[in-house]
Amino acid sequence: MVLTTSWNTSAASRPLRSLTSLFLLWKGFLLAVALSAVLAPAYDTSTTLFLERMYGRDARVPLLAAQLTRWDALYAMHASIKGRIYEQEWAFGLGLPALVSGIARPLAGVTPSGYALEPIVAIMFAHITHFLSVLCLHRLTVLLSGNTRLAYLSAALHILSPAGLFLSAPYNESPFACLSFLGNLLFAVGLTSAPLGPLWTHGAMIAAGLSFGLATVFRSNGLTSGLLFAVEAVHSLRRIVVGGSRSQRAGGLVALTVAVLGGLCVAAGSVVPQTLAWMRYCVGDHDVSRPWCDKMVPSIYTFVQEKYWNVGFLRYWTLNQVPLFLLAAPMLAILLSSGIDLFQNPQQISRVAGKPRNNDEGCKRFVRALAASQVIVAVLAIMTYHVQIITRISSGYPVWYWWVADCLMEKKRQRLGTVIVMFMMLYGGVQGGLFATFLPPA
Repeated sequence: MVLTTSWNTSAASRPLRSLTSLFLLWKGFLLAVALSAVLAPAYDTSTTLFLERMYGRDARVPLLAAQLTRWDALYAMHASIKGRIYEQEWAFGLGLPALVSGIARPLAGVTPSGYALEPIVAIMFAHITHFLSVLCLHRLTVLLSGNTRLAYLSAALHILSPAGLFLSAPYNESPFACLSFLGNLLFAVGLTSAPLGPLWTHGAMIAAGLSFGLATVFRSNGLTSGLLFAVEAVHSLRRIVVGGSRSQRAGGLVALTVAVLGGLCVAAGSVVPQTLAWMRYCVGDHDVSRPWCDKMVPSIYTFVQEKYWNVGFLRYWTLNQVPLFLLAAPMLAILLSSGIDLFQNPQQISRVAGKPRNNDEGCKRFVRALAASQVIVAVLAIMTYHVQIITRISSGYPVWYWWVADCLMEKKRQRLGTVIVMFMMLYGGVQGGLFATFLPPA
């Protein structure tokens, strides 16, 4: 097994080389699964029909692009090529289509006619951002814990995420995880860089907000990152109220302002796309007024999720969805258990640390907020989302990686950690074969 004690101890001393090797091996395996799935007939012909419609009957479509452009990736690629034509396309983040279109457009002149460029660009982008998210998670863990072994194991677990091929396909999961982990890293830098001065500290916090805001442009659940700034705002407000000296109150006021600005950056990741949709559908003369335009909060995202995907409170609680709840149960159990455990004991990730950290209380507060946001997402998945997506959207939350890594390092819980890693690898492999043949769950 790739995370055995003797191997991961030596690998932790050379993390870049070891993580790169593991990344290439695991991606190679998953892509081999996807390519070999061509031997089985696809359950759905949507990909073939879509690519013919987008690029013509004589389209040049690399096999990998055909095998990975499945399910929601069809919407992302359609928006990349044609823009958002249909209302239901607003159910998906603007980030990936905008970025893929921006990269593919200047390359179109140097590629053969009818070449399926957009899916290839999206697949390459997914792999690059997945690898960058591995590095961000490693650095974040080192910064918070000082423990290189914990950092290596956490990053390795992200590589082996049960999200599987969703982190290789034209989906939002990889860029979301990358920007989310980068935001967490910048936030942690802001908490631990007090000796460098307030400019550095507050600048890192605002940069974290910008990163979280961009993550939210890719996936709406990025809004949960706003909890980090809400917690810091409450803490800063307390400093203002109970602060002894004028300088302490002034420092609290500046910190409160920074926390509010960071939170607004996160919110902008959702508000800006919603505003663009509102300006398109609700402003000016339209033959048919869309019902969501007249709502108190005119959100196209909420409307299309409810109308086209039947997303809403307890709407997924039907007898025919029981298999999907059972399929999601292991990941939900991991997210809830790890989130609650680290919320109660945030010092777990630093109990075997090396040097003491600056602002230890701030780091504990940060870990608690991360744990709480993870639990919120898990509860929303149970109550509101299509529950099976939790296995892939969990890839962008660091707390459960830390918890499983800690299990692997602790003798009493090592068996549990090993079982979880085996589940992750098995699920990722099987799900890859199902995904490539257009079979659920997606």
